[in-house]
Amino acid sequence: MTHIDFYFDPISPYAYLAFERLPDVLEGLSYSVSYRPVLFAGMLAQHGQKGPAEIEPKRAWTFRQVHWLAHQHGIELQTPAEHPFNPLALLRLMVACAAPGDTPNRHVCEQVLRHVWRGNANPDANANDPKRLAELTTRLAPYRNATDVDVKQALKDATDRAIALGVFGVPSLVVNGKVFWGVDALPMLRDFITDGVWFATAAWSEHGAPRLGIKR
Repeated sequence: MTHIDFYFDPISPYAYLAFERLPDVLEGLSYSVSYRPVLFAGMLAQHGQKGPAEIEPKRAWTFRQVHWLAHQHGIELQTPAEHPFNPLALLRLMVACAAPGDTPNRHVCEQVLRHVWRGNANPDANANDPKRLAELTTRLAPYRNATDVDVKQALKDATDRAIALGVFGVPSLVVNGKVFWGVDALPMLRDFITDGVWFATAAWSEHGAPRLGIKR
């Protein structure tokens, strides 16, 4: 059985789409998944980058593309009223829903992701709306309080570990030390799990090797 670590932040529509697509893409394979919430903003800060939604032309393209992808795959998707937003409350809620040292299950992650990316027909719907957050928290019944110091630290530690593994964006799926980034990498992930011919060569190492180039 292949084990997959799925790193994600609910702020990312691509993470939502990858989450919804994963069972279909890997249908027929033997695998398990650990869902690992991480703070995407922490990764951006590590590499001195802005998020896609912070750059207006990229934001416009991002939402056009994700809605097209959702349409292509029959996935319900509604853009939240405010984006980008601060995802810390939702990230900590997922961490709080797992026992210490464990990861949240798929149901918990599904509820949080759909809280952000579904049910937003109301133009005022906000992922951080206090009433909606309270309802979500009641529904998930976390083991711990999401504001506890140990929960906050666990999220920070998870983000730091992800960065140390080479995870630079969300969603990222890590298998045997290899990082597959983005919803469009899911077919590549399946090929790797099924012993694709390309992965049996030195191509992964050769094409990922550092190269000389201009630095800014």
